[in-house]
Amino acid sequence: MLKSMFSNVDLTKGKIWQVISVFAIPILLSYLLQQIYTISDAAICGQFLNANQVAGVNNTSNITFIVLQFAFGCTAGFSVVSASKIGQNDIDGARKSLLIQMILSAIISIILTIVAILAIDFLLAFIGVTKQANEEIYSSAYIYTLIIFIGTFAQVFYNLACSFLRSLGNSITPLLFLLVSTILNIILDILFISPLKMGVAGAAIATVLAQFISAIACFIYIFVRLKEYRFKKEDFKFPKGFIKKHLILGLPLAFQFSILAIGLIVMQATTIKFDIMPDGTLAAESQLGYGAACKLNNFLMTPFNALGTAMLSYCGQNVGSGNYKRLRQGIKQSFIIMLILYVVFAGIGLLLTINGAYLYIFLSEDKINDLTIKYGNLYLRTVLPFYPILGILFILRNSLQGVEKPLFPFLAGVGELLARTLVCLFIPELVNGAPITRQASDLSYIMTSAADVFSWTFACIPLVTGYILFLRWSRNDENLSLLGQSQ
Repeated sequence: MLKSMFSNVDLTKGKIWQVISVFAIPILLSYLLQQIYTISDAAICGQFLNANQVAGVNNTSNITFIVLQFAFGCTAGFSVVSASKIGQNDIDGARKSLLIQMILSAIISIILTIVAILAIDFLLAFIGVTKQANEEIYSSAYIYTLIIFIGTFAQVFYNLACSFLRSLGNSITPLLFLLVSTILNIILDILFISPLKMGVAGAAIATVLAQFISAIACFIYIFVRLKEYRFKKEDFKFPKGFIKKHLILGLPLAFQFSILAIGLIVMQATTIKFDIMPDGTLAAESQLGYGAACKLNNFLMTPFNALGTAMLSYCGQNVGSGNYKRLRQGIKQSFIIMLILYVVFAGIGLLLTINGAYLYIFLSEDKINDLTIKYGNLYLRTVLPFYPILGILFILRNSLQGVEKPLFPFLAGVGELLARTLVCLFIPELVNGAPITRQASDLSYIMTSAADVFSWTFACIPLVTGYILFLRWSRNDENLSLLGQSQ
């Protein structure tokens, strides 16, 4: 029984909705644990650090997101190749793909770490976090971001291991390793922040250290348990164009995720303006309320993200096996699963906005007031009703990546960036009739929050277009294949 839990799932066989659901559930649990991983930092910081330090940590989320999501996009895109090889029953090809993924990830990690560290001051200044505005918020944000960026290598290789295992049809093992890592992170958070009094640095070190241990454990599992994936001498001779194929599938998704992060930073920069006091100094209520709401929102979005990740491997394996009819049916059935998830998780989110209940998870009671509740609730009540658009985005983005059509996900990222940026730069001030400050209207804040909804909608335009074109291409390929067989 235990051994069967760790066996790979063949996504090319079985009742489609059941196969997708069974494969997606461990991914969902993994992503929920990752959110708990993040939430534990926020909750522990919110209980033990002061308001400015908490605001500083909250301000780093989108900045670290831009770098780490680039790496995550690469590893997710790379895994499409190994998933396709598994669909073809080509173990040697999947093993060579793993080797290439590790080499490329090492190079990407080094470059990202150097560039990210050099860009910290610029990124913080871009969102309005400077020494002049509030030195304690700035120093907290800088220290946390610096340590997280130093640990980029650990984050990249953990995501690489998880993406590869999922491409094999194994979604249980990453879940178990993440469970251990999450527990370790919580223990280290409490140890470093409370008894050892390491403050913001302690929270960041705990995150990186737990992620590093998790990455090591995943690769030990791959090379000890899955002996067929131990490298051989001949694996270092790659087929022509094999490295290029990984880059073609990995880089567009990486840029798309980074583009998404840029848009989120622009949105955060606009949100911070609602804390500007008449004398030009920076308060913290909007940052605290919005930061807590975003963390809850990220948690509630997790099921859609997990379903999309499952579709990445599902589509990759079925493309490899040439089963386009099953592939099309899987995408359609995933939309039904998404709508069920929407009712459950959007409903939970709206209930948690009553009296700002969710804020008490992330903040100590002394940091919660009418303003933090207002800012957090306005954001959540603006975006939660539109989750079906987000669900379509996650499903089609990953499905098109899985069928090796990376152009459309990339264009979706561009559309998302443009929509979020244009809305944030112009609409709030236009609605407010003046520059955004602490005295700005609630409607201008609602329009800032609505930038997410506009960005999801614009991102879906190229994705739906790509999906319609894929339906035509796949049916044409099937017809040609049937014609060839009849002849």
